[in-house]
Amino acid sequence: MSLLTAGGQTSGLWVLAVASAISTTPGRRGVDEAGAKMRFSFPMPSAPLSTRQLNRALLARQFLLEPTTLPALDVVDRLGGMQAQEPRPPFIGLWSRIRDFRREELLSLVRDRKVVRATAMRGTLHLLTTEQYTELRGPIGPMLGDVLSILGQRAKNLNLAALVETAQGFVGQKPMTFTEIRAALADAFPDVEDERAMGFVVRMLLPLVIVPEEAPWGFRADPRFIEASTWLGQAVGTGGDLRQLVRRYLRAFGPATVVDAQAWSGVKGLRPVFEEMRSELIVLRDERKRELFDLPDAPRPPEDTPAPIRFIADYDNLILSHNDRTRIIADEHRPKVVSRNLRVAATFLVDGFVAGTWKTSTKKDVAALDIQPFVALSHETQVALEEEGDGLLRFLEAGAKSRIIRFTKLAA
Repeated sequence: MSLLTAGGQTSGLWVLAVASAISTTPGRRGVDEAGAKMRFSFPMPSAPLSTRQLNRALLARQFLLEPTTLPALDVVDRLGGMQAQEPRPPFIGLWSRIRDFRREELLSLVRDRKVVRATAMRGTLHLLTTEQYTELRGPIGPMLGDVLSILGQRAKNLNLAALVETAQGFVGQKPMTFTEIRAALADAFPDVEDERAMGFVVRMLLPLVIVPEEAPWGFRADPRFIEASTWLGQAVGTGGDLRQLVRRYLRAFGPATVVDAQAWSGVKGLRPVFEEMRSELIVLRDERKRELFDLPDAPRPPEDTPAPIRFIADYDNLILSHNDRTRIIADEHRPKVVSRNLRVAATFLVDGFVAGTWKTSTKKDVAALDIQPFVALSHETQVALEEEGDGLLRFLEAGAKSRIIRFTKLAA
């Protein structure tokens, strides 16, 4: 077994995450169109799926075995949305997956209201296509309401319906920051001292989207929110079909267990939905004999399929969308990626698995990429990281006059 694939389980990060809110390597470019569109055809496996097989299936669906030439709008859709706690990571995520991706393509989609940044799965901010958002906001609505349990006694005396109705009167008319929303709620409810609790209720219960700005990554640090129906010019439903949520999940992250789907979405009690869908899905097993569900025509490449070096953005759903994440990161490495204050570091993949973290900085027109590995890297791997990393720096820091790449000591 690879040093990067030791087994284990993960915990419910999504609840904690919401609480915290109160040139080019071979194989990367020039892929043929069949690979770009993920037209895989593999026999149905009869033996249990190994960790490496699950890894390759995940990478294929995430466009990380071979880059795609699909438009960014289609890729965001196929990925099941992209976590967007901060503005920059989705751009990196698309650069890693789309051949010759340009920043302006995503900026145009956001400005044209074809893609929105809004609270979605796990109660966290995501970039989704408008179609995805209007389709999924209803099914995940009850989960967002359940997230309010984090407030505990702070929500005891809050009139949730009145808060939502009042806030709707504000943000249904014009964009506002949450600082402004909380201040307006404090004026409307002078007897309630907990402004942040009121703001959190609105964030979870009222469908809101973030308004794009003239900023390098499309959104400013203190973003403005507006009611989704106002921004999109269409109603955002309150009902919905959880089966479509499951289909979108499996297309992006399968084969997977019911618990995996719940970890990605934050929606509890999905077992009956999977049982209802059993006739349209296929059922597989992993090496621990756990039942895995999948779409019949989804890609499941052989475990020896080459997996080139890839740089993964911070907060990327690749890392966060399974309960058992050993198909992408070994348990002993997880604390080095997800910090105590719930930041999810940017990572890089070697042979398909997380092998370290990275970060960039710029000083006096010099862009730097610092790479911190978790395991010893061969000379060949370091060269590949340098080549791919230079392309990453060119994308992120186009105005830099020079670029450097540094390897730090192994993470403890």
